Amino acid sequence: MRKKISLLLCAVAVMLCFTACGSSQKAEDAEYNDAAIEQTTEFMIQYCTNADEEMLKEFRNMKELTLDFQLIQTGIPVTAESFLGALNAWEAAVDECGEYESHGEFTSEVTNDGYKVSADAKFSEREATITFIFDEQSYMETMTVDAKYSTKEILAKAGMNTLLGMGTVFVVLIFISFLIARFKIIPTLFGPKKKEEPVSAPAVSAPVSVPEAAPETDDTELIAVIAAAIAAAREADGMDEASAGGFFVRSIRRRPANKWKA
Repeated sequence: MRKKISLLLCAVAVMLCFTACGSSQKAEDAEYNDAAIEQTTEFMIQYCTNADEEMLKEFRNMKELTLDFQLIQTGIPVTAESFLGALNAWEAAVDECGEYESHGEFTSEVTNDGYKVSADAKFSEREATITFIFDEQSYMETMTVDAKYSTKEILAKAGMNTLLGMGTVFVVLIFISFLIARFKIIPTLFGPKKKEEPVSAPAVSAPVSVPEAAPETDDTELIAVIAAAIAAAREADGMDEASAGGFFVRSIRRRPANKWKA
């Protein structure tokens, strides 16, 4: 695989050398070699188009110093960092625009960023613009592929971005409102705990004293007394002793209290 890559780079380097020698440069264009720059752009496009996954993986796993050395040997005016960046940009463009088909003529201009070379390209799904930036020594610094979108697609993307932005803002506001509503609970969770007051035992009521039942009296003595009193009263009324003693007490019943006392 490395032998295949080296042969490809050497072939491009030879082509660049012949093109550079055959082109006539003016004094004011000595700073930028237009022919060499155009050949570099064509090489990058063709290489990115034809490179398979195995070759891309080989370049990415290669150490930067080793790749720089190989690029210097082939005479291609590009550093390892710029070369890998171009490969990544092309891979992202293929995912977004589809497979590469063709491109138009290159136009160049000098900008603040350097020497800018660009061309319109056609991919299977949409068109794009390929742009190269070179430094004063005609070394490629960056390569970008910008997809072209229709007005409808741009408005759809803008609307989607607006909805996502507003949705994010509302979600954050709802979350903040939720936190503010919980501020009265947070101090109770993280603040000092209140000391628990000892629970006093319920007072025990004093036992109610139940009056003791009055002891039952001996009715025999009471009967004898009442009988003697009655006999004495009969004798006092002039009855003889035989008549006075002709009775006996069978039972004693208490009289209810008089409720009509004055």
